[in-house]
Amino acid sequence: MPGRGAWLHPSVQCLQQAVRRNAFARAFKTVCGASQVQAFAEQLQQRLEAEEKTAGPM
Repeated sequence: MPGRGAWLHPSVQCLQQAVRRNAFARAFKTVCGASQVQAFAEQLQQRLEAEEKTAGPM
């Protein structure tokens, strides 16, 4: 549906906090199943790992 969305900082800690607070269900105004949240968590983890590889040493 147009206009529905949610913002999340790209960090595992923010994801865990959003899950604890049931933030996805509130933001999307629908039930978010555990499998959906797990799939999103996996995508986030892959993105974070990819960013670590491309960032290189400081």
